[in-house]
Amino acid sequence: MPTSFDLSYLVIISALYLLVLFGVAWVGERGLIPRWITRHPLTYTLSLGVYASAWAFYGAVGLAYQYGYGFLATYLGVCGAFLLAPVLLYPILRITRTYQLSSLADLFAFRFRSTWAGALTTVVMLVGVLPLLALQIQAVADAIGILTHEPLQGRVALGYCALIILFTVLFGSRHIAAREKHEGLVFAIAFESVVKLVTLGAIGLYALYGVFGGPGQLEIWLLQNQNALTALHTPLQEGPWRTLLLVFFASAIVMPHMYHMTFTENLNPRAMVSASWGLPLYLLLMSLAVPLILWAGLKLGVATNPEYFTLGVGIALGNETLALLAFIGGLSASSGLIIVCTLALSGMALNHLVLPLYQPPAEGNIYRWLKWTRRGLIFTVIMAGYGFYLLLGAEQDLSNLGIVAFVATLQFLPGVLSVLYWPTANRRGFIAGLLAGIGVWVTTMLLPLMGNLDGFYIPLFNLVYVLDDTSWHLAAIASLATNVLVFSLVSLFTDASAEEKGAAEACAVENVRRPQRRELVAASPQEFATQLAKPLGAKTAQREVEQALRDLGLPFDEHRPYALRRLRDRIEANLSGLMGPSVAQDIVENFLPYKHGNEGYVTEDIHFIENRLEEYHSRLTGLAAELDALRRYHRQTLQELPMGVCSLAKDREILMWNKAMEELTGIAASQVVGSRLVTIAEPWRTLLQDFIDQPAEHLHKRQLPLDGDTRWLNLHKAAIDEPLAPGNSGLVLLVEDLTETQVLEDRLVHSERLASIGRLAAGVAHEIGNPITGIACLAQNLREEREGDGEIGEISAQIIEQTKRVSRIVQSLMSFAHAGGRQQKLYPVNLAEVTQDAVALLSLNRRGTEVQYLNLCDPAHLVEGDPQRLAQVLINLLSNARDASPPGGLIRIWSEVSEQTVYLIVEDEGSGIPKAIQDRLFEPFFTTKDPGEGTGLGLSLVYSIVEEHYGQIIVDSPADPGTQRGTRIRITLPRYVEATNAVS
Repeated sequence: MPTSFDLSYLVIISALYLLVLFGVAWVGERGLIPRWITRHPLTYTLSLGVYASAWAFYGAVGLAYQYGYGFLATYLGVCGAFLLAPVLLYPILRITRTYQLSSLADLFAFRFRSTWAGALTTVVMLVGVLPLLALQIQAVADAIGILTHEPLQGRVALGYCALIILFTVLFGSRHIAAREKHEGLVFAIAFESVVKLVTLGAIGLYALYGVFGGPGQLEIWLLQNQNALTALHTPLQEGPWRTLLLVFFASAIVMPHMYHMTFTENLNPRAMVSASWGLPLYLLLMSLAVPLILWAGLKLGVATNPEYFTLGVGIALGNETLALLAFIGGLSASSGLIIVCTLALSGMALNHLVLPLYQPPAEGNIYRWLKWTRRGLIFTVIMAGYGFYLLLGAEQDLSNLGIVAFVATLQFLPGVLSVLYWPTANRRGFIAGLLAGIGVWVTTMLLPLMGNLDGFYIPLFNLVYVLDDTSWHLAAIASLATNVLVFSLVSLFTDASAEEKGAAEACAVENVRRPQRRELVAASPQEFATQLAKPLGAKTAQREVEQALRDLGLPFDEHRPYALRRLRDRIEANLSGLMGPSVAQDIVENFLPYKHGNEGYVTEDIHFIENRLEEYHSRLTGLAAELDALRRYHRQTLQELPMGVCSLAKDREILMWNKAMEELTGIAASQVVGSRLVTIAEPWRTLLQDFIDQPAEHLHKRQLPLDGDTRWLNLHKAAIDEPLAPGNSGLVLLVEDLTETQVLEDRLVHSERLASIGRLAAGVAHEIGNPITGIACLAQNLREEREGDGEIGEISAQIIEQTKRVSRIVQSLMSFAHAGGRQQKLYPVNLAEVTQDAVALLSLNRRGTEVQYLNLCDPAHLVEGDPQRLAQVLINLLSNARDASPPGGLIRIWSEVSEQTVYLIVEDEGSGIPKAIQDRLFEPFFTTKDPGEGTGLGLSLVYSIVEEHYGQIIVDSPADPGTQRGTRIRITLPRYVEATNAVS
């Protein structure tokens, strides 16, 4: 016996389900569910299941009964659109995210730079979607009427609309800006999609096993009822399934609920990859149950319209659970579409119908005004759908209502394709084509639907048009063809404005939009906020400017012209998401204008092009990819060039600042690229400006005081045309740092001066030798003549001793001065004597630190080498040790011996050598001494001499781990061994 439900029971079930739906959305919005779930690509993919409305849940069975396998077009059309995601959906998603376009009306208003385009799109969409909203309301009302067997559709529909209005107003409009995503709403719609899939799948499985007894019994039944299979196959040869395919292909993009979930609520562009195959899979799973439910209804002889076989199977079987599942699934399908669709339509109406006519007062809270206005529009849209439902009297089939709505939105397909692939399309063509196409739709589909007309006479063609399942596709094709024809002709014979051409570049697939590089009147973010306070109010303006700065990662004290241009574009995009592109464009153009004084100098923004190319280089192919690779190579060459490169535009805006320039000036490229040259720090500003103003193209060895030091620079400049503005000559500056080269030259001059002094000293020492010899001879003669005089003898002996000391010093000085190239012959060298000579020479320099030298070398330790060059090694080591030692410090020199090696060790009590520079000690010209006090060649020379003697040098610092002071240098030299004759 057929099952009957109580109305109050169904109302409670409906209210509980919507309450559960509200709870799911609430916990998702509050973050009580992990973000990785709410932001998962699967959640996004399931949310796109909002496409499967009550028409797909209930009406698909009716379509299968009417059009056979043609019902699959409802799924295959959408699947085709998502399988073409790389060339269709991705470009729209990029435009939507970049310019904050929250609806199809926003997209057209932005592309065609026309308030009328946005307003017309909104009006046509509102009218066209009314049958679809009425369909959802009628499906729920009819389902309750079927379950209760009572004609209560009018009251039920009103109560259902009230519940949906409550949910959408309380939750769907919590955020008003496109940048603020409804994560909870997306999660709730994904939950609804699961409910639809589970309930429809459960009914299909029950039909397969509960009605037919399994696949085998179903096959037997189909063989016995060949007409069931024939009814599914026949329409594919002669029915309008191709038109259905086109209609549902377009619906995946242009339907307001699909656009909203696909583009506006997209959290991650990569989720589109999963959706491109996930949504077709989801719809495939739903479609599998449709033939099973149809055949089960035919077998059971269900009394309901085939559109409600999903309900009728459970009723016919007396299975309350199955019937209740079908009701909940239909309720889920219809509520999801109404919520998302009205949310999208209310935003379109607010941006393109309300705001162009009435601007909220700046002194009030604009955000609150926008939110409550949108809530009022949600109420209005849902009640309009309810009014259309009452107007039709619930007498239309679901399929008729759905087809009329889908054909209406089909009129937007030419506009969408022109946005991406027809840059010369213009607003006149779009508006004219849309009006023509929608006029045909109103005449051939909407009026017959509202007037319950079966057809009418067309005098022009002497044709009687009959609106039924065999002719509606003619109206669809006629309306679309009229739209395309008028759109094309008007666009071809009229010119697009400059604004439209710029927007077309921004929207074109694989575009590299080139915005103009012009100077703004406002020179700082604070001035932006001041100007925007006039239309928005101070608090709102400050908030929007701060939000744009956060989006771009810019500081509040930003002043670079390039950054300010980006800030202006970002504010326009954010305001577009808040108030629509038309209002946003008007506000920005009126209150953040460009300067008019430099209209004669307008070029395209090379910085923006660089950024866009960086984003697109992975998607470029063929010759474009090769050219981009060449561009990147040349740019990298300039960036890595070991010479500062600064490129300037005609107005002295910095276009390039390479890494060498960053290192030289200490100014990061991110701080100056896009700013004027006059804004960089001193002394670089004066240096570069003075050089630019000079007629000379080269400036050599320019001294620049910097941080208490002096840098030596070579500067070069060359005029070069700007790449995107022929005739506007910019400048390229090259800055070559010669400081290290100059220091090396100074050190070499100093070394040559020391060498000259050494040669002079050797000559002086040679001249001193003769008088000293004479003094020694006279002292000896005096001692011999006064041999008996003890006092004279003692004085004579002292004179002789002092002359010997002077002779030793002079001899050592001459030996050191004559040390030069490598000696061919090696001699036995007494380390104790060489050390003593080195100490004696160092004692002549009274300007150094007073230290004590302790010579502990064993006189028996002989090495094989050149005594003069080894003395030079010791003088350098002892000199460095003395310079590092404190006053009165002790420097110890001793030797050790092994079988073939002698170790010469020099140890001081100085400050030690940091670990960081120990590896560089023996590099030429490396020194830690102040300028003028050392050349950095001493230890390099020591290393060379020790290496020539086949030895090694080891540095150990600190020598004393306890005090962390002192340095110990150990030199290994070959030991001298006397040759012995072999005894035969």
